[in-house]
Amino acid sequence: MKQAFKQLNAEDFRITEEPYYLPIADEVALFESAYKQQLPVLLKGPTGCGKTRFIEYMSWRLHRQSGNHEEEGVPLITVACHEDLTASDLVGRYLLEGDDTRWIDGPITRAVKVGAICYLDEIVEARKDTTVLIHPLADYRRMLPMEKRGELIEAADGFLLVLSFNPGYQSALKDLKHSTRQRFIAIEFDYPGRREETAIISAEADCHAEIAADLAKLGEKVRHLKAHGLAEGVSTRLLVYAGKLIADGISPRRACQTAIAQALTDDLEIKGTIEEVIDSIFEE
Repeated sequence: MKQAFKQLNAEDFRITEEPYYLPIADEVALFESAYKQQLPVLLKGPTGCGKTRFIEYMSWRLHRQSGNHEEEGVPLITVACHEDLTASDLVGRYLLEGDDTRWIDGPITRAVKVGAICYLDEIVEARKDTTVLIHPLADYRRMLPMEKRGELIEAADGFLLVLSFNPGYQSALKDLKHSTRQRFIAIEFDYPGRREETAIISAEADCHAEIAADLAKLGEKVRHLKAHGLAEGVSTRLLVYAGKLIADGISPRRACQTAIAQALTDDLEIKGTIEEVIDSIFEE
């Protein structure tokens, strides 16, 4: 029995509905300029601060800004990087189809061919020998070498390479090589201020404005605990999760214990401190 492998096209990666995103600074204008000038982009910031949602929003926004409403959104192809990610995973490989072999493009090759944004999320998790293959795409050449096929592919108009990583986790073993970093402009992200975070939580969790404000206050206080042993502050994503639980009828204290205290740490002392902060804000 033959197994069919489908080669996806641009329409499979196009975002047609506007994702919710609240601009915090000038990141939208910077990205639009980078896209226009074909400059590869590095998004830097802590976990859950909105980097992925931002790139989804920009993918949707770009065609609309150009006045092209027939095709809403530049295609977006996302790769979650990990330590076992190989060059073949990105570029493509030959696969068996019945008695024959067939070439299947990898995500970066698809992006190059259709003129999509290729988003490599948490790039420092990928193997160093894998990330080297993106270098010809991240400078004036805009070329992808395909060694297994003996081809060199020029990136189509609209292609943009975007990386993200969390500088808080960088180390001697997990950091971007200088030869990679200096091919990208960098846009830095951080957790939003309390007012902006309140608006985000309210919109994303569909919870009451007062609850959203209390969750934003909680997030601010928990992040201060980084100076007392907490590995990383609570993400906006987790605050939204807590808001969703509360909106569904879970008590605020229990929702925050589950979505924040339990999710952030297993250290009993730090977890107890977080729960004290929760109790101080959500008195029942």
